[in-house]
Amino acid sequence: MEVSVKKQIFERYEMTAGGSLIIDVAARRIEDLYENFDKSAPYHRKDLDGDLVAYISGCVREIGRKDFVVRFSIEQPLSEELMDMVRTGMHAFFIYQKELEYIAMKKMMRTSFFLLVTGIVILGVSLRVNHLLALSGTISFPNSFFAEGLTIVAWVSIWEGLATFLLNWAPHLFRTRLYQRIAVASVLFRLSERHVEDEP
Repeated sequence: MEVSVKKQIFERYEMTAGGSLIIDVAARRIEDLYENFDKSAPYHRKDLDGDLVAYISGCVREIGRKDFVVRFSIEQPLSEELMDMVRTGMHAFFIYQKELEYIAMKKMMRTSFFLLVTGIVILGVSLRVNHLLALSGTISFPNSFFAEGLTIVAWVSIWEGLATFLLNWAPHLFRTRLYQRIAVASVLFRLSERHVEDEP
């Protein structure tokens, strides 16, 4: 069943002669591939358009581990220099996204570790308090309430630390690898068919 689904997904894409799937992106101009907030920046330093990033990332998620290339169909002829700048920009942008994801993953792991250690320390204190109260034989409601509160706080902190790590570690790692794959993918260009048809 899974093989059949994968086959249907792969059939949605063209293939190169080498068997790599082609993620096709069509645009009127090369400028359409980028965000508009910084028009003066060179192409290799601009941020890619958010919808474009989401589309390419979604396609790579869909095709899984299959090799792929990204092909831009542009309506205007491009020089080799401009194509190289776009390739360099694509590589730099997704490497940057990978680094951001890696930083976010490290921050998440530090937070998880802090919560876990804090919870263990508080749990140790609560066990000690409960032990001392039991030895004293004077367990009052305020003392019992305080001791039980410490125990609850400890377990909440431990659970939060474990849950944060277990739920977020895998997605961060997946996105890191995803951006790395896109960063090193081949980038191809072709003149769009619309441009060819419009020529006299």
